[in-house]
Amino acid sequence: MFNALVMDKDEDSGLASASVKQLSVGDLPHGEVTIAVEYSTVNYKDGLCMSQKGGGLVRSYPHVPGVDYSGTVEASSDDRYKPGDKVVLTGWRVGEAHWGGYSQKANALADWLVPLPEGLDTRQAMAVGTAGFTAMLAVMALEDQGMQPGHGPVLVTGAAGGVGSVATAILANLGYEVAAVTGRPEAGEYLKSLGATTIVPREDLNETVKRPLESESWAGCIDAVGGEMLARVLGQMKYGASVAAVGLAGGAGLPASVIPFLLRGVNLLGIDSVMQPYDNRVRAWQRVATDLPMDKLEAMVHPATLSDLPQLGADILKGQVKGRVVVDVNA
Repeated sequence: MFNALVMDKDEDSGLASASVKQLSVGDLPHGEVTIAVEYSTVNYKDGLCMSQKGGGLVRSYPHVPGVDYSGTVEASSDDRYKPGDKVVLTGWRVGEAHWGGYSQKANALADWLVPLPEGLDTRQAMAVGTAGFTAMLAVMALEDQGMQPGHGPVLVTGAAGGVGSVATAILANLGYEVAAVTGRPEAGEYLKSLGATTIVPREDLNETVKRPLESESWAGCIDAVGGEMLARVLGQMKYGASVAAVGLAGGAGLPASVIPFLLRGVNLLGIDSVMQPYDNRVRAWQRVATDLPMDKLEAMVHPATLSDLPQLGADILKGQVKGRVVVDVNA
């Protein structure tokens, strides 16, 4: 028997609730690889999945959330993995359509897993998690479009969140000047400790303006906000610069003009981490191991246990979680 955070749905009210329960290996859905989970984390999607209505993501109950996890292979019917291998899982709708990592054991398809890169342990891998993995994908996409240090400041919106924190640390480590946007004044020192050179108050970018183009300010941008802020930022990009869109904390709409694309050659790059091909996953994780300073990563970490998760899920939906939560599922 082992512990897991299980979501159950009340048939009368139609609402779900979470509690730590004991399960057996026979309770787990089918998978090619059985993993002894060591760590998981808390993402915005996890908050949605732990909400009373499952955020529209959970299709059936009982359900074990947790879109990320890391651990050690216990058994495998696939030749790519053997007992004792350290692995990481992010994406593939695990924790949504499939049981996830808020459990001391999990079953997964071999295609979903990535070998833990050299230089990272399982705890560090979950301090990175989907948020950090997404941040690295965004940096790689911007570099592929020609972004280089020395061309001007790179804007990071939602900088105190999980994606933004890791993006700030990676960019600063690579030699970029980072302008970090946050709506929390108290997060300024934290962001500077990660390497941000400038703190931009959220209200400076939150307001829609009628002018489709403003002064060319940013050599690149990693945007976790979307909505009006993304529309505003597009008009402030330098000629030929790119924005990597990674989130929608400020809304899914985009009240923008096509003028920045037509007159400044601005690029808007969509970043998906869920269905990312295997080779690019491996490349991104290897870059994380080399380009993310581990001391900066540790400064972002807040430890948690399975019993802490329902409250943390509610907190992250309110924008009240800073940095990265690392869940020790065995604590």
